[in-house]
Amino acid sequence: MLDIKYYDFMTPIGKMTIAFSEKGIVYLGVKDAEDMNLLREKYGHAEKVNMDEYDYHKEIIEYLNGKRKVFTLPLDLRGTDFQLKVWKELLNIPYGETRTYKEIAFNIGNPKACRAVGGALNKNPVLIVVPCHRVIGSNGSLVGFGGGIELKARLLELERKTVFQ
Repeated sequence: MLDIKYYDFMTPIGKMTIAFSEKGIVYLGVKDAEDMNLLREKYGHAEKVNMDEYDYHKEIIEYLNGKRKVFTLPLDLRGTDFQLKVWKELLNIPYGETRTYKEIAFNIGNPKACRAVGGALNKNPVLIVVPCHRVIGSNGSLVGFGGGIELKARLLELERKTVFQ
């Protein structure tokens, strides 16, 4: 079990929570206190800290304000081997571009695992930084996103608007 620290911060999309270990971010989300309980179960003790002592949130806010396209934040992703493979593949999707579940499955060497890719995206603990919002249905539809389809559309629109800046 890891000891994790976390804090809440305000963004253009509302209040977010970020949690991190000594290695990097383990969680970034827009959800509620129930998520913190799940994090405690998964990682152990979670200590709420003062955000003024940390700067993890600065890159997130820059991104949401259209001022950042690439993150340099350290990550401490934990999941199954398959989930980790999918999440690492998401990190290869350039800002302003999308991929389909099928393309992700193909890229990780498991072309028939489209549904499993969707399951791994559903378990992505670090929204935005691990860009599951950039994965769309084969027909171009916006499907499945932990933060909701409305937020997914908003993030993709933000990236479309700022891709050439």
